[in-house]
Amino acid sequence: MSGKSVRNSLAGGIALLALTAGAGVADVRDVVERQILPGFAAFDSAAQSLAKAAMADCSAQNLQAPWNAAFDAWLKVQHYHIGPSEAGGRALTIAYWPDPKNLGARQMAAMLKAQDPAIATPNGMAQVSIAARGLYGIERILYGETYAQGDYACDLVRAMSADLAATAAGLSQDWVAYAPELLTAGEAGNTTYHSVSEARQALFTQLLVGIEFNEGTRLGRPLGSFDAPHPERAEALLAHRAQRNLTLSTAALGELAQDLAETEGQPDAAPVTRAAFERVATLLEKLDDPDFAGVADPSGRLKIEILQQAVIAAGDAAEAEIGKAFGVSAGFNSADGD
Repeated sequence: MSGKSVRNSLAGGIALLALTAGAGVADVRDVVERQILPGFAAFDSAAQSLAKAAMADCSAQNLQAPWNAAFDAWLKVQHYHIGPSEAGGRALTIAYWPDPKNLGARQMAAMLKAQDPAIATPNGMAQVSIAARGLYGIERILYGETYAQGDYACDLVRAMSADLAATAAGLSQDWVAYAPELLTAGEAGNTTYHSVSEARQALFTQLLVGIEFNEGTRLGRPLGSFDAPHPERAEALLAHRAQRNLTLSTAALGELAQDLAETEGQPDAAPVTRAAFERVATLLEKLDDPDFAGVADPSGRLKIEILQQAVIAAGDAAEAEIGKAFGVSAGFNSADGD
């Protein structure tokens, strides 16, 4: 199904979900209708725009802006590792990071050297290892290569953009189909979520795992230790997006937390959690370190360590305030690595 068809089905899907959602799942419905469905539709739209731009003009100068827009859109939904996002490893296909063995860079170098025309097509790219595909694969070309129209790198970035767009369209389409599973939790015939609490716990787990990823990976990897910092491990280093990614992810997770906590007549049911997320956002606004290079400098490192502690505090607040209020806790998630 094309990206346009997916977006048309989204409107009908939301209308249907509004009719099928029960009054007892207001918080789940808010997450689905405000975050998940429009978020994946927006990522689909941004990925289609990138693919179209690549076909018109594959130059890095032309593609960096739509690539960044697609990455921005992805960060609003990256933390969902259930249902369609988990199926077939699509989330990893879109964003394979961290890559501690540098597999993506090595495979990219091999592809550029071999210049196999069969690979530089959407179908060929779909057979390539996920480490070399997706947003980070495109980043390696746009920010790491010098090339011209007609070069193999040009064909490759077009194929990679088309591959990303196809994955995004399928993901958005499948989320429209999957959303009723969350919204009919506990109803007869729903074998995925046997109760409303199970649906809430699934979404609550996405929140906590997303926060943990920001603290332990987005910040923890470049921080390393005081004696051995690793600024080279920051995310999207070629495009200087480490701080931007954390900022956008924090905003999306904060919105997820508030939608989970919100109940009818009580829109601000988690004030401590909201304040904790606002503190993270304030610290990020004051920080001017796009690559987290400051981890190697004592004064810069202190700022990033304080930021990391604030992220941890946001997770603690959410677990104490939202989790206890609904009687749920973090459950198993594919991102746990088990």
